[in-house]
Amino acid sequence: MEFLIQNYLFILLFLWGIPSTYFRSNFRKIVYQTDDWKINIKPVFIKELKALFFNIYPDNKNYLKQRNIYRFYLIIYIILLLVYMIDY
Repeated sequence: MEFLIQNYLFILLFLWGIPSTYFRSNFRKIVYQTDDWKINIKPVFIKELKALFFNIYPDNKNYLKQRNIYRFYLIIYIILLLVYMIDY
C-alpha cells in the first residue's frame, strides 16, 4: 500500500498511457486513409502532426471527432507528465 501512495503519479501516468495505442491508431488510420495495421509502426509524423494541429480534412466528421478526442487525451497526458516531472 505504501508503494501505491508514494508512486501514485507514476501509476496514474502509466494507466493513462495504456489507451494511447488505440487513440493513435484510430487517428493515424483516418489521416493516412488506410486500414492497414502497419501504419501503427511506421515512423511517418509530418502529415500526422499537420492533422493534429490543423484541419486537413474539414468535411470529414469522423476525422474531426477523432482529432479532438486525441487532442484531449494528449493534453491530459502532457499535464500528468509535467506534474510527475515537477513532483519528482
